[in-house]
Amino acid sequence: MSPALLLALLVVTLTLPRVQTLTCFWGSLMEVRNASELPLQWTTGQKNCEDGWGCQELLMLIENGPHVNVVIIKGCTQEANQEARVTHHRTDPGLSIASYTHVCRENLCNSLSTSLPLWTMPPTTGLGSLRCPVCLSAEGCLSAPELTCPAGSTHCYNGALLLSRGGLSTRLKVQGCMTQAGCNLLNGTREIGPISLRETCDPKDFLICHRGIMLTASQNLTQKPEEWTTSAEQLCDLGEVCQETLLLIHAGHRSLLLASKGCSKARTQAPQAISIHSRPPGVLVASYAHFCSFDKCNSASSSSVLLNSLPRLAAPAPGHLRCPTCVGIFGSCSPDIVTCPEGTSHCYNGHIAIQGGGLSSSSNIQGCVAKPSSSLLNHTRNIGVFAVTENSNRRDEGGEDLNKHILQNGAAPAPYLAWMVWLGLSLAIWCGGPSLLIPLPLDSQPLLTP
Repeated sequence: MSPALLLALLVVTLTLPRVQTLTCFWGSLMEVRNASELPLQWTTGQKNCEDGWGCQELLMLIENGPHVNVVIIKGCTQEANQEARVTHHRTDPGLSIASYTHVCRENLCNSLSTSLPLWTMPPTTGLGSLRCPVCLSAEGCLSAPELTCPAGSTHCYNGALLLSRGGLSTRLKVQGCMTQAGCNLLNGTREIGPISLRETCDPKDFLICHRGIMLTASQNLTQKPEEWTTSAEQLCDLGEVCQETLLLIHAGHRSLLLASKGCSKARTQAPQAISIHSRPPGVLVASYAHFCSFDKCNSASSSSVLLNSLPRLAAPAPGHLRCPTCVGIFGSCSPDIVTCPEGTSHCYNGHIAIQGGGLSSSSNIQGCVAKPSSSLLNHTRNIGVFAVTENSNRRDEGGEDLNKHILQNGAAPAPYLAWMVWLGLSLAIWCGGPSLLIPLPLDSQPLLTP
């Protein structure tokens, strides 16, 4: 390309107008307040937007008797400009929903700082004869007070709204007075500004469950209960229920305990099940699984929910068989040679791979078993939320291999090693990571004042 042409292109480039970068007010908040505090005022921070982006703001009020849910979102957006718009999605005397939305492209043009555009004087409607529970809460409505409804109310509403933005969601439980039957609080509204909304009147939808995992290797786990609590919570998707699953493996003097709490697809199996997959004498494998469909029902606080159902047997007399015995939490273990209890006849050496509920791990188990079977799990493929796969070999009293699948030098099979790589990530996400129950992204909370 000639120097003259390059110079011409440079001149054209320099003279082209640049897309303006805007500064916008920035912050977000969702909070239930006392309706007597209306109208509200607030202040927010500021943020520089990317080239071509505009400023947006959303104010949404859900008024329900003495309570009001306030949603404020300010920030940058790629959406097209939109004049300030007030929409009344529902105007019942007992329950009302209104919103203010605005998209603009001038510095700090998303400057609404009061709820006055959506505020109206409290209605002078008298009271009717209908009484309904009234509640507006992100936690739940188990003990909502019953109030007399405004005149014109004909039905009691009991439902939940799911408000989502940017992959994060929060649930709002609503009970109150309505002028019509059915589950249509939103009047068909599915989006308000940057928020998408879903509504349900099935109490089993949008459950909140305890969430977390536990993975412990120690002695005496068959005798001493382990604490099993978590402060994290999880908001479930439609069709999901709460679950808690415990798997206990004991060989010799060592035990392994794996546990999970959280949301799960609804299962057809029994709501609560305790299974003993392999019984003493020898290796013990037992599990507890619980599926339930109301908020935070996966609330077992210790492993005693499983231990209390295990058989209490007297210590058996020693037999003649000697076997390597160990339980490895990370795919392999260094066994001790022990004398097996009377009633055992074979040595077991295998791997159990576990995946699901936030865990992905392979455990090496070696020990004494009573029956000539290649499966401690009796070929079980699912234990609660866990998908399990077993690969083993066993030897009789004469040392003869009774299984074609021999594992050399205690090495885990390749698929199980691949699963082990994810264990650290699983622990980080389920134990150290934040809860999924997040009331919209808290970029910078507006400071609200009545």
